[in-house]
Amino acid sequence: MKDNHLRSDCSICYALDIFGDKWTLLILRDMLFEGKSSFSEFKASEEKIASNILTDRLKALDAEGFLIKTASAANKAKYLYSLTDKAIDLLPVFVELFAWGDKYKGVGQPCNPVYKRLTANNSSTITNYAQELKQRRDAILGG
Repeated sequence: MKDNHLRSDCSICYALDIFGDKWTLLILRDMLFEGKSSFSEFKASEEKIASNILTDRLKALDAEGFLIKTASAANKAKYLYSLTDKAIDLLPVFVELFAWGDKYKGVGQPCNPVYKRLTANNSSTITNYAQELKQRRDAILGG
């Protein structure tokens, strides 16, 4: 996620400019499927992202319109990150990435309980879960 200058009109190029590093999709995964919303929750992920990289990716996701950063109602020194509709619209993409990874990683059962719920890739199930995410976001934002 460099700047907003597009290298070409190619949609794949645009997606790679946003998601082409090894951390951005994991942060979105944690938000979409684990319900994480704070810096400390992201830091606790098993992939062990460095603080400076996490800070950079959160700023970039906010700047690109995937996240909304707000001060916590309980602790004004703590920030919470909420998903925008742009990020929630990635749900079907994540379901497909989970399916592809499960098919080829060569290890046991699907690892994520929310993904298991969505494995049928039933569009109404994904739509319902997207609505749950929006309601959770609106509750955090006081809407």
